[in-house]
Amino acid sequence: MHFRRARIPLAVTLSGATAALCLTGCAATPDADTVTVLNSATDTAEHAANQKFFDRCAGPLGLDVEQISVPADQIASKALRMASSDSLTDILELDGSELPQFAETGGLRPLDDIGVDTSGFSPGARSLGTHDGVRYGIARSVNSLALIYNKDLLARAGLEPPTTWEELRTTARKLTTGDTYGLAFSASPNADGVYQFLPFFWSAGGDEARLDNGRGEAALQLWRDLLTDGSVSRSVVNWNQQDVNDRFIAGRAAMMINGPWQVPVLSAQDKVDWAVAGIPVPEAGRDAVPPIGGTVMAVPKNEDTARERNAAKVLNCLNTEKNQLGWGESVNNVPSRTAAARTYAEQNPALAPFAELVGTARSRTARVGTRWPVVADALAGSFQSVLTGGADPEQALRRAQRQASAGK
Repeated sequence: MHFRRARIPLAVTLSGATAALCLTGCAATPDADTVTVLNSATDTAEHAANQKFFDRCAGPLGLDVEQISVPADQIASKALRMASSDSLTDILELDGSELPQFAETGGLRPLDDIGVDTSGFSPGARSLGTHDGVRYGIARSVNSLALIYNKDLLARAGLEPPTTWEELRTTARKLTTGDTYGLAFSASPNADGVYQFLPFFWSAGGDEARLDNGRGEAALQLWRDLLTDGSVSRSVVNWNQQDVNDRFIAGRAAMMINGPWQVPVLSAQDKVDWAVAGIPVPEAGRDAVPPIGGTVMAVPKNEDTARERNAAKVLNCLNTEKNQLGWGESVNNVPSRTAAARTYAEQNPALAPFAELVGTARSRTARVGTRWPVVADALAGSFQSVLTGGADPEQALRRAQRQASAGK
């Protein structure tokens, strides 16, 4: 399951007492032995794969699982409509970045209270389902970003995958020739661009809670330098992550920043021999700090505690090491349990860099909680102004901080 680009529109953002009342006690009441799940598994293959794991867990418990699947950008509004009619599902699966807006209403059950085992998870995976120090959501698998490169083009140029920003800039320049750029990434003024900017912003020491802390400017400068060098297309300001992958497959980019959700498409084509490497860092020896993405499963509060307990039993089964590993392999995501992630890397060496990067990845909402959408918009404005209008990086982030503060 890939990083979801959509976020909750303002018109349906959960806030205030009314929303809290809607969520609290509004779980669905179908057959007592049926656990209902609201998710975004609208793809037929993904829906079937989900059902396979649900049935594997529910069957021995004498339960059935019924999925209600809607497009990712409709999860929030669908949940609100169901809550208002007292039909919210027993399990709510949503993007990790959306969880704080639901948790803040008081309508989600803390997982510790119902016996969901959340031990053994990577720090990033734990933070993905946590709000104000309380664990409300659990992720079966997670994803992040890495550097994906064309093995033939690098070999032909006698180059190795870059590991530092200086190497990235040099390598991208050398690989830029004809109609092929050295590097492609998304710098679109929305969630895709922000997601791709974060590994550079955070690895430089940027702080989403204080955008103008004086360290994130280096990331903006790097992006501007790559554009000025001619190593990336000026169209990156309009590309989403799928556009980036399309250019890479077409041979129009020698390297790209992208995620494991592109692996099925990459594996199905035979034009480009590709491989995965870590994201370059400002200086050798530093850890890359990319965002962690994925969905989390939460349990809405229900006066029928038996339904909550059944939901918890299903979640515990789904998140055994064996089931996490199987699910991760089926969707090209990294298991969130540390031990399962190690096994995944051993069994899928070509994708091992994703597993390594997940180990240092961070949640977008861990520091700013429900303010993340405002912060994300401010960050998008900063890199767009630098790349399209030639703004000074320091001034761009000062302006972004003022925008984020005004949006409190």
